[in-house]
Amino acid sequence: MTGRLNSAQPYALGLFRIVIGLLFACHGASTLFGVLGGADGNGGTVDAGTWPGWYAAVIQLVGGTLVALGLGTRAAALISSGSMAYAYFKVHQPEALWPLQNGGEPSAIFCWAMLLFVFTGSGAFGIDRLFAARGERDEDKASDRTPVAA
Repeated sequence: MTGRLNSAQPYALGLFRIVIGLLFACHGASTLFGVLGGADGNGGTVDAGTWPGWYAAVIQLVGGTLVALGLGTRAAALISSGSMAYAYFKVHQPEALWPLQNGGEPSAIFCWAMLLFVFTGSGAFGIDRLFAARGERDEDKASDRTPVAA
């Protein structure tokens, strides 16, 4: 049983990455474009260039999209995790200690989920894996063509 669960791990991680990335990107899109309820729940947006809301929303949209696609996953997840840590400690935590009390649960969860991808990579279904596989095939072809000294 454990062997089957271990062999399914990259697929479970890949699906988790896609879901987290999509949710993160949707959060950014709602803040930037007013879709899905918008920044204020009534279709509102944040003004372009305002600190920190607009920059956080751009990170959420771009970072979430990259994570969902599995493209540059580790770098995108690192920046995304850092932005959520900033959001939690600068925006939510001064209101109250616990995330349940200060409304910081989404920030805390996204922070830790993105940090997980920094260490695990994209898992299955990621574009990163396609590039890695292509690079390995190219290396194999190059080593096959290396002349042997006589």
